[in-house]
Amino acid sequence: MSYMYRSGSIPGDPAGSSKAAWYCLQAKHKHEHIAAAHLRELNGVRVFCPRIRFRRQTRTRVAWVTEALFPGYLFAHFDMVRMQRAVGYAQGVRCIVRFANRYPTIDEPIVDQLREQVGEHEIRLIDYEPSRGDTVTVANGAFAGLDAVVTQIVPARARVRVLLEFLGRKVEAELERTSVLRSEARSKESL
Repeated sequence: MSYMYRSGSIPGDPAGSSKAAWYCLQAKHKHEHIAAAHLRELNGVRVFCPRIRFRRQTRTRVAWVTEALFPGYLFAHFDMVRMQRAVGYAQGVRCIVRFANRYPTIDEPIVDQLREQVGEHEIRLIDYEPSRGDTVTVANGAFAGLDAVVTQIVPARARVRVLLEFLGRKVEAELERTSVLRSEARSKESL
């Protein structure tokens, strides 16, 4: 997928046009959703803030989290000449992305393509389904934190069998599918 952009004009530039276009905005840290909510309240501004939803290990359990697809950034469609101040100073917005004195615009087909990928609610669900041979991390229970290799999927009970090293021995265990996460570790040849 190509993310090309056109160079927009400087607001107030006599050569610039006052047509609305898609711009990239930088949000304050972890405030993409807040910026999007406040921008949606402005007349003449359309907002696109794509997010992903996935499971992540917390200190005590596995939890579903929702994060921005492009951390720290979101997109807004507006007339730069008329709306620059309102958009640039909206709550949660750090700035309108620019390069030197140019504000790049994003072509509508690219935004449409991204919208198609995340759906109308702007959230893409990423749910990992383990496969035989995958290296996973056990998220909870007695083996929490250990890396293992999936040896069998037991679909009828929504469980997986894994082979892991525990107290110096190779042990096979059957766990709930939701208690294993995709491991960042490389595949273990020793198991």
